[in-house]
Amino acid sequence: MPNIFDIIVSVVFDGVSFAIILFIVSVGLSVTMGLMGFANLAHGAFAMIGGYFAASAMSQLGIPFLLAVLLAAVATGLVSVPFERFLYRPLYQASLLDQAKLTIGLVFISVAMATMIWGPLNIQLQIPDYLSGQVDLGFRKFPTYRAFLNVVGLAAIIGLWYGIERTTIGAMIRAAVDNRVMAQSVGIDVDRLFTLTFALGSALAAMGGALGIRILGLTPTFAIEYLVYFLVVVAVGGLGSIRGAFFAALTLGIVDNAGKYFFPKLGAFFFFMVTFIVLLKWPNGLFGRR
Repeated sequence: MPNIFDIIVSVVFDGVSFAIILFIVSVGLSVTMGLMGFANLAHGAFAMIGGYFAASAMSQLGIPFLLAVLLAAVATGLVSVPFERFLYRPLYQASLLDQAKLTIGLVFISVAMATMIWGPLNIQLQIPDYLSGQVDLGFRKFPTYRAFLNVVGLAAIIGLWYGIERTTIGAMIRAAVDNRVMAQSVGIDVDRLFTLTFALGSALAAMGGALGIRILGLTPTFAIEYLVYFLVVVAVGGLGSIRGAFFAALTLGIVDNAGKYFFPKLGAFFFFMVTFIVLLKWPNGLFGRR
């Protein structure tokens, strides 16, 4: 019979894996909403599309798992470009209500199309043998796939932080968000920059959706089912804050997993209770602009 220490370690480890999926998907939404100022409620639909792309690449084309995830992220990023160009861009200056109406409409369309193409049933990915089984970390063994997710999440946050905070493109994005007119006056192509940013956010969502199939599952209602989770992570972390999205996802992922393990009848109660407390204390999120 496992002791309380083993139980706590397992709950925290599994919670971190869930948090990594939340972070990878939500950080793209944080970039879109925080840096571009667009209420993109259809962000989860791009995560769902990425999951289906990866599953189809593996089952229909026999592409290996990691390559399928990478191709799904790239393909979804490319698919998102015409959406940004023809649907999102005309509404950058519109009200939040108009932006919400457009994107929630896209969510329902994506649900209908996913049902028509892939059917209503849940899809699971067959991960490769080297990601199956358990890995020994010295003091305890953990599921290899969840350990792999934690490494991917750590690499993602380092890469994003460096890209936004330490590169020229990151500085251009921040300048365009702070003062679009001034950025254009110094020669920055803001429209192209926003297109690239939107594609990056969509690609991250797709990668999170593909990697998360083993944990979250994948059905045509994915975009609706997890929309609140992604929005809560962005709100708790603070708009546009990569660091905030990471800490919010980490906190909420562990709390949600622990709550459902020790008090399964309460469901996601602790997830939303923590959200309520944080936003009551910091309405702009943990790392949002004051």
